[in-house]
Amino acid sequence: MHTLSISELSAGLRAKRFSSRELTLHFLKRIETLDPQLNSLITVTAERALAQADAADARLASGDATELTGIPLIQKDIFCTLGVRTSCASKMLDKFIAPYDATIVEKLDAAGMVMLGKANMDEFAMGSSNETSWYGPVKNPWDTQRVPGGSSGGSVAAVAAGLAPIATATDTGGSIRQPAALTNLTGIKPTYGRVSRYGMIAFASSLDQAGVVARSAEDCAGVLQAMSGFDVRDSTSVDRPVDDYVSALGRDIKGLRIGLPKEYFAEGLAPSSRERIDQAIETFKKLGATFTEISLPNSPLSVPTYYVVAPAEASSNLARFDGVRFGHRAEGVKSLEELYKRSRGEGFGSEVQRRIMIGTYVLSHGYYDAYYLQAQKVRRLIYEDFRRAFESVDLVLGPTATDVAFKLGEKSDDPVSMYLNDIYTIAANLAGIPAMSLGCGFVDGLPVGLQLMGNFFDEGRLLNAAHQYQQATDWHQQSPAAFK
Repeated sequence: MHTLSISELSAGLRAKRFSSRELTLHFLKRIETLDPQLNSLITVTAERALAQADAADARLASGDATELTGIPLIQKDIFCTLGVRTSCASKMLDKFIAPYDATIVEKLDAAGMVMLGKANMDEFAMGSSNETSWYGPVKNPWDTQRVPGGSSGGSVAAVAAGLAPIATATDTGGSIRQPAALTNLTGIKPTYGRVSRYGMIAFASSLDQAGVVARSAEDCAGVLQAMSGFDVRDSTSVDRPVDDYVSALGRDIKGLRIGLPKEYFAEGLAPSSRERIDQAIETFKKLGATFTEISLPNSPLSVPTYYVVAPAEASSNLARFDGVRFGHRAEGVKSLEELYKRSRGEGFGSEVQRRIMIGTYVLSHGYYDAYYLQAQKVRRLIYEDFRRAFESVDLVLGPTATDVAFKLGEKSDDPVSMYLNDIYTIAANLAGIPAMSLGCGFVDGLPVGLQLMGNFFDEGRLLNAAHQYQQATDWHQQSPAAFK
C-alpha cells in the first residue's frame, strides 16, 4: 500500500477496497516500526489521525468527498496545528501548543486529508542536512549513515521510507528541492505568494514558501492545488486564480524550450551527477523538448546574497522569542536582561544563534548600507537574469545539488561548505520563481536530483514537464530496499 500513488489510493478508497481508517492504521504501524531508524517525526498524532480518517470515511460514504479525502499526510513541524505541539524543531518551542491552524493545514483538513504527525526539520528551517534539530538528526532512508538534506529532512525521509504518501515542506533557499534530490523524491516550491504563509513560523519572510514532497509530480499536483490560493491573512499572498495543475499533467511537451544555464554546469558539480542529468536531458529531447544554453551571470552571487538577506530577516523574525510571552523561558532569573539572554541562549541552537548574529550585524547602524542594501541590489540582478532568460525559454533545467547525500557529521564543523549545498537552489527563492526537483537516477545507490525552474505562476508547466519525464522513466518508482 505504501508505494501506491495518491490517485491509486483515492481510487481504492472510492472502490471500498480499503477504508481511510485502514489506510491510516497501515501508515501509523509503519511509523511505529520504522521511524526509530530515521527520526523523521517529532510528534505522531494517532488519535487525531484516526478521528480524521473516520470523518473521511463518512464523507466518502455520503458522496461528499474530494480526490484527497481520506489520504494520509505528514505536516512539517513549522506549520501551526491547533492543539498540537508546533516546535519548529527547537527547544525554544518544545512546549508550544499552537492555538490555531495554519492556512495550509485548514485547507488540507477541508479537503479531507488525514494528518499522521509533524515532521522533524532543521531548527527554525535553518540548515541543509537536518542535523540542527533539537530532536536529533534525521537519517536518509537510502543510507542511514547519510543526511536526508534539509531543512525539510523529516518530510522527505518519511515519504521516501513509505511512512506517508506525501508531506508538506517549506523552501527558503532550497529546503524542499535539495532534500527531495537526496532522497529520490519530487518536491515543488511554488511561486512566492502562491501559497499562504499564515501560520507558518517565519524564518525569512521574503523568501519562505510552502510546498510539497511526494514520489511523483502527479502526487504533488493535486495537493499543491488544494494548498494554493489567495489568503487575506497573508499580506504577501497573491490574489490570482489557481491553475488546474492536475489537468495540465497530460499535455505533451513537444516544442517546450528549456534553457541550460552554463553557470550550473561549471566546476563544483560532481561528474557522476552531471552524467545522470545529461541522460535526463536526452530523455527530454526524445519527448520533443528543445535545449539552448543560457547564462545566469549573477547566479554565483546567490549564496553570499542569501546569507545576508535571510539572516537579516531571521534576526528580525526571531526577536519575538524572548522568554516573555511564549516559548522557552529561563528559570531563576534576577533581571529582564538576564531573562532575555538566558532564554534565547538556552532556547536556540548554535546554527540559529549564528544566523541571528549575522543578521543583526548586517542590519546594524553603519553596516546596513554596506551589506543589506547591497544584497537587495544583487538580488534584483539575479531576478533580472531569470526575467531575460524567460524571454527565450519556457523552463530552466540544471542540477539540484552538487553531489549525492553526504555522511552525517561530515560538514557539521564547516558552515561554509554546508551553505554551498544550496548553490543551485537559492537563486529561485531570491527571484521568487517556482522550482522543483525530481529524481533522475542513482550514483552508487544514492539518488541524484534534477532541478526545473519556471516563470512566475508557471507551476502547471513545471509539473507537466516533470510528469512527462516520469512517464518515460521509472526512477521515481524506486524506493530504498530497507524500507520496502
